[in-house]
Amino acid sequence: MKILFITLILLTSCSPKIYKKSSKSVLNVSLSEEISTIDPAVSYDTISARIVYQCYEQLFEYDFQKRPYKLKPNLAVSMPKIINDTTYIIKLKKNIPYHDHPAFKGKTRFVKAQDFITQIKRLAYIPTKSNGWWIFDNKIIGINKFRKTVGSDFTKFEKTKIEGLTAIDDHTLKIDLIAPYPQMNYVLSLSFNSPLPFEILEYDINEPSKNEIGTGPYKIQKFNRLTGAYLTKFNKYRTSLYPSQGDRYAHKNNLLKDAGKKIPFIENIHFKVIKEAQTRWLNFVGKKIDFLVLPKDNYSTVINPDGTLKKSYYDKGMRLAVSPSLTFWWISFNMTDPLLGKNKKLRSAIAHAIDIQKYIYTFTNNVALKANSIYPPGIPGYDPSLVPSYEFNLVKARKLLAEAGFPGGKGLPNLNYDVRGTGTTNRQQANFIKQSLIKIGINVDVVMNTFPAFLQKARKGKLQFWQDGWSMDYPDSENILQLLISKNHTPNGPNVTFYNNKEFDKLFNQLKYLQLSDKKYSIMNKMNQIIMKDLPWVMQYYARDYILYYSGMKNFRHSDIIYNSFKYLRF
Repeated sequence: MKILFITLILLTSCSPKIYKKSSKSVLNVSLSEEISTIDPAVSYDTISARIVYQCYEQLFEYDFQKRPYKLKPNLAVSMPKIINDTTYIIKLKKNIPYHDHPAFKGKTRFVKAQDFITQIKRLAYIPTKSNGWWIFDNKIIGINKFRKTVGSDFTKFEKTKIEGLTAIDDHTLKIDLIAPYPQMNYVLSLSFNSPLPFEILEYDINEPSKNEIGTGPYKIQKFNRLTGAYLTKFNKYRTSLYPSQGDRYAHKNNLLKDAGKKIPFIENIHFKVIKEAQTRWLNFVGKKIDFLVLPKDNYSTVINPDGTLKKSYYDKGMRLAVSPSLTFWWISFNMTDPLLGKNKKLRSAIAHAIDIQKYIYTFTNNVALKANSIYPPGIPGYDPSLVPSYEFNLVKARKLLAEAGFPGGKGLPNLNYDVRGTGTTNRQQANFIKQSLIKIGINVDVVMNTFPAFLQKARKGKLQFWQDGWSMDYPDSENILQLLISKNHTPNGPNVTFYNNKEFDKLFNQLKYLQLSDKKYSIMNKMNQIIMKDLPWVMQYYARDYILYYSGMKNFRHSDIIYNSFKYLRF
């Protein structure tokens, strides 16, 4: 999720410090951009996810110490009982308390099955403007009828039921699907499906972000979207234990020492918005933040040629975690734009004019892997042998530009390249694209935006071309492909390119019902070929994270998918 609005990828950097026993109560985490929201029905970027997943819980979660990723029960007692591939019966744990809220009038409110139904209704309710509507659109029996019938009427929202959602009793939830949905358990682990009492909606008029209310190990004490948030441990948090089993990596790195102990360990989390990479670095060196995605400008200073941590930094207590990533980046085009969207030759000229390998060298210290398809490594069906339909070739780029009707750029107006943040790296990356395109006669105006402003523009279709990215919500190709199907057009769907291809949609409707198989892999390949031919995206690279932390922080293990990991950390 986790990404950008389309899942926005984490330039978020966080960093751990060595704490003395008397000062081990606060985890300091940096965020690279402003916080867009803390409403779990709306949150769909990696910045807000860092906060939301500490406060809200879902039916299922990923096993922290196992790879490949595997789901396990969280608020549920067990994984669901599935009947005929379309009926899910889920038993809930009892006596799960919510954080305190004025709507509860001083009483402890416990989770009920109806609370999950209330939240799913919010995803369908138009005024919520949920970025998660796509996960259930035409999936649950009656949910689209509910959306149409209720419209923007909150009274109807309260009184209208969804046929496929039933609270059999306070601790049993039944979901009836229109057709099999192999990704169902995955989507039930997303923050979109955090339970929410109806009393909260009445109290805050469908704006729960005014008063965060979840069941998670931490609750928000202070919040400012421009500067950050301060979370405190939820003293009534249910009994939850550190995992007792793990994979080879967990055993090798002694990550099971706390097996069976009650979590969370850390008392407080302080999220700080620090936009500049070098400011984050200085804060990390000064032990004011506790772990850090290593900035590109500090890579050669800290890392040996063989990829290990230099001794001088190791001696200072720093440790290095090298993490494969399910995060990747590309250049997006607005396919409704009368210039770029209607001229594939022009898009192709741009694709051939950008030296992606140099971009990777410049901005990732050659750590990232050049993308060869729309699927990242780690996704079943990824094929390392695929070759993109474009390459860095200025001669061909100029030829394509001429064929597009703009020889040498003559007659072509300046293009707007929107930037997803205001930091130095954002500006440098945009300038790289600008200078690349000048070489073939294309002039670019760089448009700076705050991160929330960028997201708003993307949702409203007001971007022309830009760098986009995605952090996988779950390890299945469907999660990537849904970014490109026509029914997921914005304002609240993740298809911010407004790409529309009937053959692609048709193949998606076949693939989304398939379990892993040769047939599914074949369809994946066909869909990749369509995107490489149509070029709504120009793929850049698959990320690989070099993360620094201090030896005083235990149980650290980075993941692009597991956002609720702070409850496992200990100083």
